[in-house]
Amino acid sequence: MPPRVSARPARKAIFDPVHGPIALDALALALVGTPAFQRLWRIRQTGFAHLVFPGANHTRLEHSLGTYWVAGRFAEHLGLEDGETRRLTTGALLHDLGHAPFSHTLDAPMREVLGHGHEAESRARIEGADGASGEIPAILRRHGVDPAGVADLVDPSARRRGSQLGAILHGAIDADRIDYLQRDAHYTGVAHGAIDAVRLLDTVGRVGGRLVFAEKGRSAVEGFLVGRALMYSTVYFHKTVRAAEVMAQAAVERQAGYPERARTQFAWTDGELLVRLAESGGRSGALARAIEDRRLYKRAFGWRELDPATRRRWQRLLRRPVERRAVEDEIAHRLGSPAGSVLLDLSGIEVRGDPIEDWADVGLAAGRRVTYPFRGPGPWQALVRRPPADWPVSVYVEPRFRLAAARWLERDPRALP
Repeated sequence: MPPRVSARPARKAIFDPVHGPIALDALALALVGTPAFQRLWRIRQTGFAHLVFPGANHTRLEHSLGTYWVAGRFAEHLGLEDGETRRLTTGALLHDLGHAPFSHTLDAPMREVLGHGHEAESRARIEGADGASGEIPAILRRHGVDPAGVADLVDPSARRRGSQLGAILHGAIDADRIDYLQRDAHYTGVAHGAIDAVRLLDTVGRVGGRLVFAEKGRSAVEGFLVGRALMYSTVYFHKTVRAAEVMAQAAVERQAGYPERARTQFAWTDGELLVRLAESGGRSGALARAIEDRRLYKRAFGWRELDPATRRRWQRLLRRPVERRAVEDEIAHRLGSPAGSVLLDLSGIEVRGDPIEDWADVGLAAGRRVTYPFRGPGPWQALVRRPPADWPVSVYVEPRFRLAAARWLERDPRALP
């Protein structure tokens, strides 16, 4: 008689270097096995941070598993019902399905080409819409989970963003950030993100239907705020990381056939994007090959302070990428360098951290009494408002033109077109 083949286990544990064993139930196991989820193995969590912090090769898949685990701990401490817990943890597991190659690097081109960000792309995969495979929604329905309910957590409307479950995935202190701050600190070797997640989760509660943290957890809340601010300035907006990111963005934007040609590229992986762009020729190919060889553009000039009128002008260019590329090429022309040799980094004037109003709603509870220490003026609000980059606007140039660009801009920084 042939040996009996055991059925597929209903639960399985995956060991994670940040959280330890992460137990996956049958639904999570089925979702993890889909091609859409396995693609996240090949998307780096921190974009091009590995070019500065060599250990930062962790992936969106690892982060998704970690967010799933943290969301489960939120559910336990809040005493959520089984249906709410399952919807929340499933949303946490699938929240990053729609990321483009190198994570946030291509957010701006994605919005320009598709008219929406990665959250909407995640929704499409969860609901099986717009040509996405129907495998994920089929798995969800088979396990009694409504795909639309999960998608509403991942890509919430303004009305749903303030819900309790929504706050666990999209709040100032949420499962997503609790995982990535610890994970990114672990792999980059930067200690700033070493937040006290255990204390945060031990002190989370509900008062009047809103998430709050016990007063005894104040130091963990404050430490989270400090860690978030420092990780942005130290890792995510490091000038060399930003050099690689603006080069990758430009490689996509300056390829022949853009923007139509880029429509399918947001579903590629990191390796696919660089290899195919490197083979494409022209400025796009040169930029991709330079990234592969770590021949990165250099910052020639940056503005630390912007008057209101100048800030509004840069913000307009941020919203109008065609105009921004025209300004880049006009600067290059004045320097006598080719188009695409000068790139503007405007990310420092874009609020890519937590909205200030989110932190205003972080409450500390002593019994039924809740205070909101981050609402008024003071050192904490100043930290929330702290820009993620020291230079709101930076000019990056091909290394051979750096000296000429720096001299010109230092002599007359207002001479930009």
